[in-house]
Amino acid sequence: MKIDLTDTTASKVNKALVQGRRAVGTPAVGMVLTLVIVTDEENAYDAQRAANDASREHPSRKLVVIKRHARTPRERTRSKLDAEVRVGADAGTGETVVLRLYGEVGDHAQSVVLPLLLPDAPVVVWWPAGAPLDPAADPLGALAQRRVTDTYAAEQPVRELSERAGTYTPGDTDLSWTRITPWRSMLAAALDQVVCEVTGVEVEGEEFNPSCELLAMWLADKLDVPVRRSLSGGPGLTAVRMQTDCGPIVLDRADGSLATLSIDGQPDRAVALKRRETAELIAEELRRLDPDDTYASALRFGVERLNASAAPAAEPEPAPKPESESESAPESAPVEEAAPVKPAARKKAPAKKAAAK
Repeated sequence: MKIDLTDTTASKVNKALVQGRRAVGTPAVGMVLTLVIVTDEENAYDAQRAANDASREHPSRKLVVIKRHARTPRERTRSKLDAEVRVGADAGTGETVVLRLYGEVGDHAQSVVLPLLLPDAPVVVWWPAGAPLDPAADPLGALAQRRVTDTYAAEQPVRELSERAGTYTPGDTDLSWTRITPWRSMLAAALDQVVCEVTGVEVEGEEFNPSCELLAMWLADKLDVPVRRSLSGGPGLTAVRMQTDCGPIVLDRADGSLATLSIDGQPDRAVALKRRETAELIAEELRRLDPDDTYASALRFGVERLNASAAPAAEPEPAPKPESESESAPESAPVEEAAPVKPAARKKAPAKKAAAK
């Protein structure tokens, strides 16, 4: 069932929700959370479809917030709210409200969303594209326990990862991180099968792919070893090669669906490692609403490592000149160079520490 409301208010939208539930014969509310989707018209359809599929596992009230840009001076001065209320088969499992905000009301979207939140239920805000650099400081993000972004949709994914590390707040997460969950699980399981120490890692994948960067950050954080990033034609992440004192461990996925796990001294094994749809990623994120400390640690450590490698080396200060010729060393005397100071090495972590938290 679909109810269209033009130039309406949040109170009238709430009444339409009650009316729709009674009309389809489901007056009881069995939803577990409120999912707020902040998007534009271009990405609204795909986002709603993914949210409806995810609602089969997590029945929820879905609030789709679309801020419409004014085309004429009259539209800029006029504030208006249009809404579509969908219940029953049109809304997946739960309810869907599409809110289109015009004019100044778009700058106060939290005032429209707040009366429509389910009482005593967690709130998750998802930006399919165009997410703010500080989601927790956003007025809509401040209403949520979890804030989901997608760096893959950014123009400069690696730069945006650096920004995310600087503004990280417990509850933030990224679908680029969710995409590598099967990879992290498979690599942790492979290290559990051998008793050895990892000495180096190579992560191979597409250029400017944030999932590849996050996997390299996670491996460097947990294993405390050098991680080299190499490029391939994709799709996405294609291979991880770990050098150990017992031989190489390779997880190779060339076609985006089936991977091969190779461990020295054991037969190769084919494992399912397909690229997942957005609905599966959202469903995974909705399974846990507590802060993801593993993501925070990998993000911060990885960005610190990138900044350290990009920083220019400090130039040595020139040696002071002798006050007189008698104090200067003779030309024939060899000059002894000072030994370089080695940086303090971090404590070596055991190989099995790579298991996902």
